[in-house]
Amino acid sequence: MEHVPALDEDLKKTLGPATAKVLAEQLGLHTALDLLHHYPRKYAERGELTALTELADQLDEHVTVVAQVADARILTFNGGRGKRLEVTITDGNGRLQLVFFGAGVHKPHKELLPGTRAMFAGKVGMFNRKLQLSHPAYEPLGADASDQDAATAFAGRLIPIYPACAKLESWKIAKCVDAVLPSARETVDPLPPALREGRGLVPLTEALLKIHRPATKADVEDARQRLKWDEAFVLQVALARRRRADSQLPAVPRRPVPGGLLDAFDAKLPFTLTEGQQTVSKEIFDDLATEHPMHRLLQGEVGSGKTMVALRAMLAVVDCGGQAAMLAPTEVLAQQHHRSITEMMGELAEGGMLGGSDQGTKVVLLTGSMGMPARRKALLDLVTGEARIVIGTHALIEDKVQFHDLGLVVVDEQHRFGVEQRDALRSKGKQPPHLLVMTATPIPRTVAMTVFGDLETSVLDQLPAGRSPIATHVVPAKDKPHFLARAWERVREEVGKGHQAYVVCPRIGDEETADPKKKSAEADGDKRPPLAVLEIADELRGGALAGLSVEVLHGRMDPADKDDVMRRFAAGEVKVLVATTVIEVGVNVPNSTVMVIMDADRFGVSQLHQLRGRVGRGSAPGLCLLVSEMHEASPARARLAAVAATLDGFELSRIDLEQRREGDVLGQAQSGVRSSLRMLAVIDDEEVIAQAREEATRVVADDPELERLPGLKLALDALLDTEREQYLEKG
Repeated sequence: MEHVPALDEDLKKTLGPATAKVLAEQLGLHTALDLLHHYPRKYAERGELTALTELADQLDEHVTVVAQVADARILTFNGGRGKRLEVTITDGNGRLQLVFFGAGVHKPHKELLPGTRAMFAGKVGMFNRKLQLSHPAYEPLGADASDQDAATAFAGRLIPIYPACAKLESWKIAKCVDAVLPSARETVDPLPPALREGRGLVPLTEALLKIHRPATKADVEDARQRLKWDEAFVLQVALARRRRADSQLPAVPRRPVPGGLLDAFDAKLPFTLTEGQQTVSKEIFDDLATEHPMHRLLQGEVGSGKTMVALRAMLAVVDCGGQAAMLAPTEVLAQQHHRSITEMMGELAEGGMLGGSDQGTKVVLLTGSMGMPARRKALLDLVTGEARIVIGTHALIEDKVQFHDLGLVVVDEQHRFGVEQRDALRSKGKQPPHLLVMTATPIPRTVAMTVFGDLETSVLDQLPAGRSPIATHVVPAKDKPHFLARAWERVREEVGKGHQAYVVCPRIGDEETADPKKKSAEADGDKRPPLAVLEIADELRGGALAGLSVEVLHGRMDPADKDDVMRRFAAGEVKVLVATTVIEVGVNVPNSTVMVIMDADRFGVSQLHQLRGRVGRGSAPGLCLLVSEMHEASPARARLAAVAATLDGFELSRIDLEQRREGDVLGQAQSGVRSSLRMLAVIDDEEVIAQAREEATRVVADDPELERLPGLKLALDALLDTEREQYLEKG
């Protein structure tokens, strides 16, 4: 009887220790089940040749191609002592050179005769401005009668091309899959039978067989559809159970009090709230009034007035006798929030102080770099309840920070905080506090539904009246150096009109202790190190912007110096601020009208959009110049052109996600961790995600513990390993 590997059996037993070690270390595959879920990334057809013309975008990547040998020749060098075999392969559209050296030339020279069709795998390199594979692994596809077995195996078949690595080519992975494929019939189907049948989806065993060994393209489509549903549905069940658990927790209702601090604040506002701000505020107030903790994501365009909405929510909680804490990712942002909130509140932020309002409260700042006396006073104000609003960095999370009655936690720029940090702050309430998460990186609806599926979502997409449009242009510094010279002239012109400017660089420039190997590699290669704040500031002071007040701002400066620079920039004393992305979020200087982003191609799409939002915040129009040395036809320039073409952050975030996939949606969102989504793409599969959410909500409402669905419970346990389980619990 054939041995069928158990799904959770270590691959050593089936494949041997050497192969199992490579699969585990290089591809993170440990069991038969892991390998069954390592899906082919594409399929080559017998007789159809994979396009070699696509390889230009795959430099330094491991690729597998199916092609035919056009010619092969041995060349000698070093006076005949060295040998090199050059093989040219073609797929009818493009040509590619393969090279073999030394003693390794004889075997391929015998086997790779003109007309031979084979699969080739290797790393795409460049030599003499031509793409090549050096010492590729290859597998002849047996087109002649002497290799009938290979010909039969491949004739009329789709050849799976797997995500591979240098030590294990695609076809070797295919042989490994063959060894565990019989165990596919042991898999437990996570989808409820009624759902599967109602949606016309094939059983899981059939899907796994079809995805790995399809006979037709229709087989691949059936399998993909089914496996996408598995991923979307199991994930949505996890999030639906989380939502249900949250709805059972107790919380103190915080209903706005007429004639309180919120009303007094609204009465002194010099402008009217936008319709969006009013709608979102109502959603938040309705949540705060319930006996279960609010879990709401507030996302909106840069400059849409999220801080105003959050402040009004905080004031409503203060009116009910509670305290509100705002958590910011950097000291610069915490100080900026504290400054802008106290300015907006005026005497209402001076409760208990001479000249303060009777209705007012104390608004305190708590950061890691504060002196001990100020810190001690802030901690005392929090524990006694004298300070009802606190704004701070991760310093708020420390054990010694105690609250009198924490009612609301506002987390700004959620993606910059670890789960444990947010959880530690939430645990400081006598009962779970209400939670409002803010992000200025707009997230398409389905991404929000997948990444933050346990949060209710509010969107602010209107800009307040008085905001000015921002014009964005790409400055091709290498192709047209005079464009860069003109960019600095524009900065001078804006300063001449009484405005201010930002210049952003990807690096600080004081990294003498950086890895010397990396530095020398960058120096030897074509790629120069990213432009640095300190170097650019010196260049500008001595050249294009000589005579203007130019200052620097970056994360390694002393906190007091950072605050001093920001204060002088806000006051208009500093005309040009050369900074890192420390100014990316929250910094609000309405008089700044122009931003020059150096090496803009080194930033992500959403980050560029965030940075651009620092200008055009007043009545004068904004200008953002994206400086790049990349070639016009490069993907990086296409990305910059997309940013220049639209101010719609939601559209840009879609482009961003399509280019870099979504990261691990259950772990640190979009952090570059390998995605738990192997088949599902949140941008392309919006419909499946929305339908899966409906089905999951229905299933969890009917059977919260999944007692009648053991297959689903098993899949959930596999998805939610300990780390992810904690993530979902903490949110």
